[in-house]
Amino acid sequence: MKKLLRFFVVPALALLSRGVLRRYRPKIVMITGSVGKTSTKDAVAAVLSTRFLVRKSEKSFNSEFGIPFTILGVANPWTNPLAWFSIVKRALALLILPNHYPTMLVLEVGADRPGDLARMLRTVTPEAVVVTRLPEIPVHVEAYACPEEVRAEEFSPALYLEPGAPLVVSSDDPYALDAAKRVPARLITYGGAKESDVAVGEPDFIRSSEGRIDGMRASLIIEDASYELSVRGSVGATQVFPAAAAVAVGTAFGIPPADALQALEAYEPPAGRGRLLRGKNGSIIIDDSYNSSPVAVEQALTTLAAFPGAKRRIAVLGDMLELGRYSVEEHARVGALARKAADIVIAVGIRARAFLGENREVGTVVAFDNAKQAAEALLYDVREGDVFLIKGSQSVRTERVTEALLADPSDVRLLVRQEKRWRAIA
Repeated sequence: MKKLLRFFVVPALALLSRGVLRRYRPKIVMITGSVGKTSTKDAVAAVLSTRFLVRKSEKSFNSEFGIPFTILGVANPWTNPLAWFSIVKRALALLILPNHYPTMLVLEVGADRPGDLARMLRTVTPEAVVVTRLPEIPVHVEAYACPEEVRAEEFSPALYLEPGAPLVVSSDDPYALDAAKRVPARLITYGGAKESDVAVGEPDFIRSSEGRIDGMRASLIIEDASYELSVRGSVGATQVFPAAAAVAVGTAFGIPPADALQALEAYEPPAGRGRLLRGKNGSIIIDDSYNSSPVAVEQALTTLAAFPGAKRRIAVLGDMLELGRYSVEEHARVGALARKAADIVIAVGIRARAFLGENREVGTVVAFDNAKQAAEALLYDVREGDVFLIKGSQSVRTERVTEALLADPSDVRLLVRQEKRWRAIA
């Protein structure tokens, strides 16, 4: 079915999308990279909405289907024939009838296999590009000959920029910085380096008046002026940098940093990205269950290790998928980091068994075949002051562990993959 859709439907969607873009000519801001794209996209859209009529990619719809869906302003029809027909009607209406179309599109793009971004870029050309992170071992590397090919493809949207157009990259990423030197764009940097255009101070936890951890904060230095950035509801340095990238994009489009930061006060990181949730028996959940990769797990473990006031730190880590020949090595390496950062490591999935290491202490690391088994076992020993980090690749479905641990079952609405289609999958 997927192959059939790609063969017939993708070209049709691309053709309709190109027609809509030619008619309305919105500015295109494209978000690319291996990690942090969705958080960055949401933050960028929040800032740009202060000056433009903005539409952003829904959730993490960043594929050859997701990009046209965003351009056309339609939901994913999945396999519903009537819904697909309504998409054609919507596209024709946009092409024929007058419409109040967005003046700016913020599009997240991602590649699962070689050539994905090249095909998308035949449909849409960016006026500005944000590159989040291009790590040493990126996700989806199993589909490529080497990590360098993944990084090159994920950076490729920047090659389509006009000279002088904004290119926003992390100053902490040597791969992105090196690639940016070869592009005649206007480079704007954000990150921990002092020479960054948007320099980010050391991120720290925000405490509420009751002493609870409530989010993250950091100082920003922009043209010798100092600002305070706050992101509430999620934890980890990874929550600060998407917001900093959004401030950098704002400067490129003439939005003063103070206005950008005011817009970000209402910004909330997307579900499954370091979200703070109340767990059973007075425990705390760091729900990072959207997806997983080596660099993302490293960052999450750093957050867990630094989390203030934890009585026990428990890392629930699922398989990291699509790593190909790097899988065994990276699971073993990340497992060693997990055993240092956490008091207890719960490994979920076949690949995650490598988290155990060769000479583990009994009881320090426990392995389960799937998320359901792990959730059932954890419920027997949840204590006040426990801090759970929950993370795994999408198909491992570690959000099921989060759901089982919730103090308030109605908070399930805050989790990833709660649509009927996802919940029906065993």
